[in-house]
Amino acid sequence: MPEKNRVILTCTECLSRNYSTYKNKKVSTERLELRKYCKHCNKMTLHKETK
Repeated sequence: MPEKNRVILTCTECLSRNYSTYKNKKVSTERLELRKYCKHCNKMTLHKETK
């Protein structure tokens, strides 16, 4: 069974931690980057995975 780990997504503009999701670390080794809505910036921004 694949192991899923919880990751936190942080806004690249205001550095607020807005989202959390799960990813399979055996399949995807690089850090996750998604365009998500940031309620602090009030716009769509790039969110990156943090440790």
